Amino acid sequence: MIRLRRTPRNEIPLDGRAFDLLCLTAAVVLGLHASHLPPWLSAALATVLGLRWWQRRRQRGRAPIYLKLPLVALLAATVIFHYGNIFGREPGSALAVGLLVLKLLETETPRDAKVAVGFACFTLMAALLSDQGMVATFIVGLGLVPALATLRALQPARVAASLPRELLPGLGLLAAAIPLSLLGFVLVPRLDSPLWGAPPSAQARTGLSDRMSPGDFVDLLTDDHPAMRVSFDQALPAPAQRYFRAYVMTHYDGRRWTTMPNGQSPAPLEATESQSYRITLEPNGQQVLPALDVPLEAPPQARLGANREVVGGKPVQDPLTYSLHSAVRYRFQPTLDDATRRRSLLLPAGFNPRSLALATQWRERYGDHDDAIVKAALSLFHDGGFNYTLAPAPLGRDAVDDFLFATHEGFCEHYSSAFTVLMRAAGVPARVVTGYQGGYWNKLGQYLLVRQSDAHAWSEVWLAGRGWVRVDPTAAVRPERVSLGAAAVAASQTGWQGLNWLQDIRNRWDVVNRWWSEGVIGFDALRQRGLLTPFGVRDTDTTTLSVLLAIGSVLFAALGLAWALWRRHDTDPMRAAMQALERKLARAGIARRSSEGPQHYLLRAARALPTQRAELDQLMRSYLDLRYAYTDPPPESVRGFKQAVRDFRPRHVVK
Repeated sequence: MIRLRRTPRNEIPLDGRAFDLLCLTAAVVLGLHASHLPPWLSAALATVLGLRWWQRRRQRGRAPIYLKLPLVALLAATVIFHYGNIFGREPGSALAVGLLVLKLLETETPRDAKVAVGFACFTLMAALLSDQGMVATFIVGLGLVPALATLRALQPARVAASLPRELLPGLGLLAAAIPLSLLGFVLVPRLDSPLWGAPPSAQARTGLSDRMSPGDFVDLLTDDHPAMRVSFDQALPAPAQRYFRAYVMTHYDGRRWTTMPNGQSPAPLEATESQSYRITLEPNGQQVLPALDVPLEAPPQARLGANREVVGGKPVQDPLTYSLHSAVRYRFQPTLDDATRRRSLLLPAGFNPRSLALATQWRERYGDHDDAIVKAALSLFHDGGFNYTLAPAPLGRDAVDDFLFATHEGFCEHYSSAFTVLMRAAGVPARVVTGYQGGYWNKLGQYLLVRQSDAHAWSEVWLAGRGWVRVDPTAAVRPERVSLGAAAVAASQTGWQGLNWLQDIRNRWDVVNRWWSEGVIGFDALRQRGLLTPFGVRDTDTTTLSVLLAIGSVLFAALGLAWALWRRHDTDPMRAAMQALERKLARAGIARRSSEGPQHYLLRAARALPTQRAELDQLMRSYLDLRYAYTDPPPESVRGFKQAVRDFRPRHVVK
């Protein structure tokens, strides 16, 4: 067993209950960070925390320096080895949580505990760097309760109580802090960037990128986080029109589809029916802005690409709202230039010979009827025994041949890629488009909720007289993927069709998440100005807001002080506690007589309750000391007596 260093005699040792609450605080912090920490690191830190708690219950004292220093060095080396450095959101959080746990190895005095609680609150706040959702923020707020309970347990002359009674006052303190917190939220000047300046996470939640190969969408199609919310000015488009364009991919190397840089002006588009709408896009780290197929123009601070993709000026790191106008019925580039035609027919040599031979047969059979070739390919997917699955068999070098003639299973990536290769091999210009399809119409919020699992890939073919035409080969295999959405297909594969009501509740709950995202996370300087204007505050510069914040804080402090003074003089706390004890004893059949003083009354109660004689004797001595030994008894001792009265429970009366 490791020999711990004793606490010096001139330092007050930390109470056992306070140390237990401090360990609980550290455990809560570790639990809140566990979702984005490596599992092995979370397990190691939990083990160290548990061993320290167990050791401290057996023997008080700090861990020796020859144990602490190697552990700190090992923690730093582990973080650097896993993340590459100690700077940034994830490595910084991991290092902070580890240092908090190691801090408990030397925590033996109230001063040590106060430092640990302060650092725990900072580390607790760091959890919001990874998730600022409403539920996550609420849980982080509750995580302050054990920290506040630890500080209360450090007060002198505290009487230890049960764990729930130690934690409940923390909820009251949090509730009392809510008004001042709201004042600070409204009046603190908004910043253009986060105060901590941490770089954004490197992993984009949407997973959409400017390249695609079979299998890339697997994680994306199982991610149920919201991708965007769409509000329409006119009627909701039909499911077959709910395609949101993101990337147009024209280059194929035999395995992977990629976009090609193109500085040309947007291709011509003749709209016969259009739709106006507004999109609120969740942060995704990408520059492309999804738009209903096909956009007519780009929003401010964005541009329209040659293939009518909308590209923003910088990656989306915060929720972004933009308005668009799109054509839902159109003729897209009815005349195809030679350069675009060549790019849309190009295939790498030496790949997928069987697919090329099949496409050649179609061309010989149908001649110049390109639309007949398109129908032949869709019939192949519909009648050829193909299966839609999110866990397809792996493909070899000739991926399209393996898919068409061997595995016959896959999802949207496989079908759009194979269809586009067949079209090009048959001489029909074609390309792959990725984005989103479907969504859930939230009647309560009047918006279309598009989740990341709604990511989709389809094809566009160029037909004479019609221009670029959208073709979704996945719909030939699973029509419900378009009509009902990705959630219905996933439920049918996992056997969760009967739990549609859970999905409905989840989607309805998104209204609250949307309000939180727009009203709290997206509370910027413009929203701040709009909120304060009705109250006559038109100038929201830093000086004005600071003055208002100072005035509001002083008013809240004055109200709190007035309430505390009123409560202090409103009643005698010792008399109120004694009356509460008398009521408890009266319910047990031991009523106080009018001629009986407190000492005689409690002595008689002790005789009637022999099993609780020690408790009643302690209550009697505490009351007499506080009542008659002090002119003004210490507040912490009064609180201790009141707590002891609350904890007292008469068991039975012996007659």
